[in-house]
Amino acid sequence: MTDVSDGVLHTLFRSEQGGHEQVVLVQDRSSGLKAVIALHSTALGPALGGTRFYPYADEAEAVADALNLARGMSYKNALAGLDHGGGKAVIIGDPERDKTEELLLAYGRAVASLGGRYVTACDVGTYVADMDVVARENEWTTGRSPENGGAGDSSVLTAFGVYQGMRASAQHQWGDPSLRGRKVGVAGIGKVGRHLVGHLLAEGAEVVITDVREEAVRLITERHPEVTAVPDTEALIRTAGLNVYAPCALGGALNDASVPVLTAQVVCGAANNQLAHPGIEKDLADRGILYAPDYVVNAGGVIQVADELHGFDFDRCKQKAAKIFDTTLEIFARAKSDGVPPAAAADRLAEQRMAEGRRA
Repeated sequence: MTDVSDGVLHTLFRSEQGGHEQVVLVQDRSSGLKAVIALHSTALGPALGGTRFYPYADEAEAVADALNLARGMSYKNALAGLDHGGGKAVIIGDPERDKTEELLLAYGRAVASLGGRYVTACDVGTYVADMDVVARENEWTTGRSPENGGAGDSSVLTAFGVYQGMRASAQHQWGDPSLRGRKVGVAGIGKVGRHLVGHLLAEGAEVVITDVREEAVRLITERHPEVTAVPDTEALIRTAGLNVYAPCALGGALNDASVPVLTAQVVCGAANNQLAHPGIEKDLADRGILYAPDYVVNAGGVIQVADELHGFDFDRCKQKAAKIFDTTLEIFARAKSDGVPPAAAADRLAEQRMAEGRRA
């Protein structure tokens, strides 16, 4: 196992990716719960971010993921105009095997112990029904079912926001926001990806998909025979004539192996932490590939769950998510004026808002 003191603690206290306010390690032996709750910033308000349930290789990997995801949430919430900081929780385990009501209740108690500094929601491996259970022990839970006072599945607005970011990318890259006739590759057609495919087809885009789950691919292609499926992401990113690549699975999709062979001129997708390491954003720019920062375009879901705290209104949320189009264009404009990649421009805008929040 990776030495936590050499890896995670360095990230937490000494690297540019650190600066977190609080990291909580949680264990409940009776239910088998092992979790990490990371709060990156509460400068703009209580930290808000989902709960990921995933079979990490070891505890160090789980902590590192929580740190990265929490930091990303701070930036996402800042640019979404929310009065929330960034946090994230990860539960270590296989959700198909290890998830139980007892474990979720124990997790709810752990979140409640933070007294409102962290507001949780769904993420990879957790669903609306899970949040309903968590909420029985913890009032700071969003993403609940409408029957239990919540807004339900946030993937609908997440996909809508990514679609708006993609339209803005097309506007910047080709002078027209329309995706009609553009070939778009979607890697990962889960909760968000399948809704994104629907938006793209409705506009007349040519869609190519891949997913590690054959059943997910089959459901899309049976419903939409015009969609093309390829065996894996390696094949997708090399697809001839690809205009847009939309990573919608786990992070790290843009790395030293994928960027040199990517055929698309635009990258805009729902996955968090798409840049595998610092410097990848420059590699993309050097190849003339426009990157729409992931935490900007995938903010529709967090806009929805934040609204749930104040009495959910779908139309109000959709109007806010539609502004992702303008925010994305603003970031591209600032990147051009500052002579930096869009990821750096987005970071600067987010850091500016967080700094203003600290001074307020």
